[in-house]
Order: sequence, then structure tokens, then C-alpha cells
Amino acid sequence: MPLDPDLAAFLELVEAGISNGAPRLHELPASQARAEYDKSTLWLDCGGVAVARTNPIAIPGREGHLIDARLYMPAIPSREGGLVPALLYFHGGGYCVGGLDSHDSLCRALAMLTPCCVLSIAYRLAPEHKFPAAVHDAQDAYQWLLSNGPAHGIDTGRIAVGGDSAGGALATGLTIAARDSQWPQPLLQALLYPCTAAWQDTASHRRLARGHLLEAVTLQWMFDNYLRDEADRTDWRFAPLEAIDLSNLPPAFIALAEYDPLVDEGAEYASRLEDAGVPVDLRLYEGMTHDFARLGNIVNQAEAVRKDMAQALAQAFQ
Repeated sequence: MPLDPDLAAFLELVEAGISNGAPRLHELPASQARAEYDKSTLWLDCGGVAVARTNPIAIPGREGHLIDARLYMPAIPSREGGLVPALLYFHGGGYCVGGLDSHDSLCRALAMLTPCCVLSIAYRLAPEHKFPAAVHDAQDAYQWLLSNGPAHGIDTGRIAVGGDSAGGALATGLTIAARDSQWPQPLLQALLYPCTAAWQDTASHRRLARGHLLEAVTLQWMFDNYLRDEADRTDWRFAPLEAIDLSNLPPAFIALAEYDPLVDEGAEYASRLEDAGVPVDLRLYEGMTHDFARLGNIVNQAEAVRKDMAQALAQAFQ
């Protein structure tokens, strides 16, 4: 299918801005790149739907720091005991950009559409915090949720994990760590175009290296900021495809975009999970690019993938 026409028009505007001197993300200092990424969200994505309430939460990290988080609480019927299910969500941004505000609309939508609580995690970012800082924060957030969920109205027997792009890698990596450490497993891993490979050398990476929102040079800038050395690339906590064993993991909902450089590695990861006996609901969204779930003001498919993901979460929570 051709690139979605609205998305194609948007990409033409992006290219025109670059031709007129606008810097690309990787040409900016990390702090400025984060500010620009957050600012762009205001016009790329639709305003978040109302939820019953949002609560800021500070989660203790293993290194003595606090992990900022935001809990979205929709008005939904609870089971006996007053507890409701929850999605632990990790934002995308290549481990360098993104945060609670850039993914606010997406998290609000998932909370209302499922419905469930959503706990969004602002894990530490690179280059200030190298690998495996984000991994540790993801694991610490999960452990905190298991221990403290009931105090916030959450049923810790009905937890899912999810994320987009780098956040998707954190979410699925968390399920591998939970299996290996014998922690309670989530009911579902909900992954939007996850980063899964050690090397970005697939056919889709070559074919879509430039001009499709996520560019090869930007992706490598992000990974170069995050990784300590080349050896980190083959650590499954960064590249889940490097894991030898993917069996005994929760079912997966995986959404991929046709014009995303990551589409091939995402499809390969889905295949590896299926080969290991993990149930996979794989969806390919034609005409879409990377990050389309946050382009609510640009494409209708942003709403479609949110609904599909929410349906998968609702089924898991039943």
C-alpha cells in the first residue's frame, strides 16, 4: 500500500523545514532534542481525553534515585475489593527523548478505551544515564507496582506491560527478566513497533533509512548515546532478539508499521515468540510510519491502533 497521503503530506512539510535550515533531532544537544520532541507532541497528537484523575508518583530506584511516574485512573467498575487492572507503560524515544508529557494522550486513550489504570514511567534517559539504567528503572517500577498496587486501587493479579519503540524493548525485556527471576508474569505484553535487534541492518532499515520519520542516522545517534560500548548491543536487555530462550513469556500484542525501518525486526521478533510457543497477535498497519500511534492529528490509524491495543488489553484482563 502507498504511504498514507496525510502522512506523506506531513513528511513533505518536515523535509521542507529541514531544507530551510531546521535542525534534525540528532543535530541537537540531548536536552534541546527532548524539548523539541515534547513541543512537537502538542501539534502532532490530539489532546488527551479526560480521565477520572491522574496522580504523580515517585518510585524509589535501586540506585537511590526517584523515578517519576504518572498514574491514570479512569472511572471504571472494580471487582470485589475495589481493585482494577493496570498497564505499566514505557514511552518511546530511543532512550534519549520522550517522557510523561509526550505520551500523555496515548496513555489517557488506553486508560479510557480498555478501560484500566495506566502507570506511565519516566525512566532515566541517555546520554546522562547509560545502559542499563532504563532497564533497571523498568524492573524497579514493575517491582514497585507488584508491592504497592493495591494501595492505589490496582489488582496486581491483572497487570500488563507495554511500550512503543525503545519502550517496547523495555516492556518485553521485563517479561524475560520476570521469567528468569521467577517474578509474577504480566498477563500481556503490548508492543508498538518495538526495537528488538542488536544491529539495524535488515532490508527495511536499508529501504527506509531516510524520509520516513525515523531516520537511520537519528536512530544510531540515540543508540550511541545510550550504549556504553558495542558489547551492550548483544545484551538481550537491549536487543530482545539476542535472547536465546523466548519461551514461557506472556502473550504478545505487536503492532508494526509498513513504512517503519523497524518493521522487519519486529516481524522477526513476533516469529521468534511464536516459534517459542508464545501466542502472538501481530498487526501490520499499512501506509504507516514509525511512531504513528502518537500522530493523532495527522492520521486516523492512530486511533485505530489505540483501539486495537485496548481491545487486546481488555481481553487479557478478563
